[in-house]
Amino acid sequence: MGNFLTWNFWFSLRPGAFVSGSLRMVLGFIGLLIILTIAAGVVKRRWAKSLYANFWSGLFTFFWTNALIGLLLTFFNYEMVPFLSARFWLLVWAAGLIVWLAFIVRLVVKIPQKKALLEKEKEFKKYIP
Repeated sequence: MGNFLTWNFWFSLRPGAFVSGSLRMVLGFIGLLIILTIAAGVVKRRWAKSLYANFWSGLFTFFWTNALIGLLLTFFNYEMVPFLSARFWLLVWAAGLIVWLAFIVRLVVKIPQKKALLEKEKEFKKYIP
């Protein structure tokens, strides 16, 4: 664990391959992303014309893109490509995951506002001939 917290561990341009335990963990996370991509794709089709369409579309794109990026980073690490296998790319990927999830959460927060606006509009249109 001491090596995990060092500057050289994260920013070495030739870090070496993953240890088998960490490789399984990364591949398990990527597998989870792929399963969630399939699930989000199914739900996205079901809710295509609803208020939640943007949310499910955003989740599908999030899972799909991050699964591909994770596979690409794992491939570069497996092949030990000097610059592209550096571990700081995993930090950049993790930061991107967090920021993207924040935008998706922002979509979820706006759904009740949209729902109230649609109810108001429906109530207004009820009286228009």
